[in-house]
Amino acid sequence: MKNKYIYLLIVLMIITVAVVVLNSNNSSDSTSGSISGIVIDENGPIGGATVRIQTSNNSTVSDIDGNFTFSNIQDDSPLFITAWAQGYYINGISEDTAGASEIEIVLDKHHLTDNPDYEWLSAKNSFGEGEGQGCAECHNGENSEFSLPYEEWQADAHSKSAENPLFLTMYTGQDIHGNSSPPTTFAYSRDYGSFPLRPDLTESYYGPGYKLDFPQSNGNCGACHTPLAAIDDPYSVDPNTLEGIALEGISCDFCHKVWDVIINPETGLPFPLMPGVLSYEFLRPPEGHQFFSGPFDDVAPGEDTYTPIQQESEYCAPCHFGIFWDEVIYNSFGEWLDSPYSDPENGQTCQDCHMPQGISTHFTQPEKGGLERDPETIYSHKMLGALDEDFLKDSLEISVSTEIIDGEIVVNVDLYNNNTGHHIPTDSPLRQLLLVVTAVDENGETLNQLTGSTLPDWAGFGDHEQGYYAGLAGKGYAKILQEIWTEMSPTGAYWNPTKAISDNRIPAFGRDNTEYVFSAPDGSVSVNVKLIYRRAFIELVDWKDWDTPDILLASFDFNFD
Repeated sequence: MKNKYIYLLIVLMIITVAVVVLNSNNSSDSTSGSISGIVIDENGPIGGATVRIQTSNNSTVSDIDGNFTFSNIQDDSPLFITAWAQGYYINGISEDTAGASEIEIVLDKHHLTDNPDYEWLSAKNSFGEGEGQGCAECHNGENSEFSLPYEEWQADAHSKSAENPLFLTMYTGQDIHGNSSPPTTFAYSRDYGSFPLRPDLTESYYGPGYKLDFPQSNGNCGACHTPLAAIDDPYSVDPNTLEGIALEGISCDFCHKVWDVIINPETGLPFPLMPGVLSYEFLRPPEGHQFFSGPFDDVAPGEDTYTPIQQESEYCAPCHFGIFWDEVIYNSFGEWLDSPYSDPENGQTCQDCHMPQGISTHFTQPEKGGLERDPETIYSHKMLGALDEDFLKDSLEISVSTEIIDGEIVVNVDLYNNNTGHHIPTDSPLRQLLLVVTAVDENGETLNQLTGSTLPDWAGFGDHEQGYYAGLAGKGYAKILQEIWTEMSPTGAYWNPTKAISDNRIPAFGRDNTEYVFSAPDGSVSVNVKLIYRRAFIELVDWKDWDTPDILLASFDFNFD
């Protein structure tokens, strides 16, 4: 009998242990489990859909029957599961616990044709509700702890492209005060027809202008600078007549209506004569709907969808590659394409440098439904460029050494484009780098330069203290255009036939080394080396009276006793 009781006691102990283990497993399932379901549309299952736990890196793909499963869910808090497939808006569903099954996410197809009657949504002003209100309503972080897209965009040159005084005065042929250069005069040749004559610079002259040379045409400038007005008829836009939303430049709504970019498969570049809106494909929504395309596949609910093009350099190509009269004028995209930066494995996109990640954890105000995300997934909308001094200063490396050898001062300067995926400077042919080397004695008198280059005429003749550096020791880096008809050079009037007569800009991972030798007098000597970024040729700045101060990228001082 005693053995029987011992046997029963052992059985009870085994049962107790089993119950404890079972309960332990059940407890574990509350924090580690799976979620499964199906993605469908009105016609049935959708295979190949990206299914994601919102804002996370945890994603999967639905199988041919639309089924999906998430395993090892280590969270017992409510989860929001999203799904996206090509041709559909993103949608999602909330699940309270892990372990849920038979979840059903229904996707709606979005339109596949562009609606030219769509009225652009203002970035600044709110006229409607929900997705019909201005972008600033939800994406303005001016009074927030977060840096959000709207105020970043406002600080960026893209938001000012339609009202940029440099652009407008080059278009009209005026200075910033409204003074206009005389209309272009033409001569006639029996062999070639009419052709323009050089302007008389002894008369009142305020620089070139598209409208001076082509008064009967509006040109294609609006295709890049005023896309909201130019999208349906890019050759009809006079930028000086625009108002309202059209003045918002390259706006939020414009960028997030881009669906694809038209690229020549043989060259990898946009087709010639197709600048700006001519090389973009848009999906403006039909009446009663909205449509936003972007770099996230989990923005839901709403009429949003994902497109990879916004994370690719090709997205920038239509306005950063341009051919006029068979001469390549704008080519930062082409320069990137020809550089190691375009390597799909080890390179960097335009967005990687100009829209840096890691700045903010939100792109929408939390009180407006904004979710916290990994900051490395959020691109800044400030779009760093030539207006950002710190960004420019970090664009290349400069090394300077000086020494006295046999009664001569030797200055060696090395410029290395180690941090920029295109030429320096790039894009507008008005831009230049100026390397200025000065050596003076103890009385401030300039030393005699024995060897080395000097700055070109286009660096400006006049007071060196006022930025007129022509003839000083140093070097200018620029792409110099010459008008074929008038032989004006350097010129930014590339709406006329031009040719590049020189181009010594520094390409990606390129170097330029120069040496300057001065006679060394008795007494102390001071040497200064500075590198300057200038947005436009100084003569043109004077004509137009532009407020474009030089940007000092680096300065080095050396003293010898």
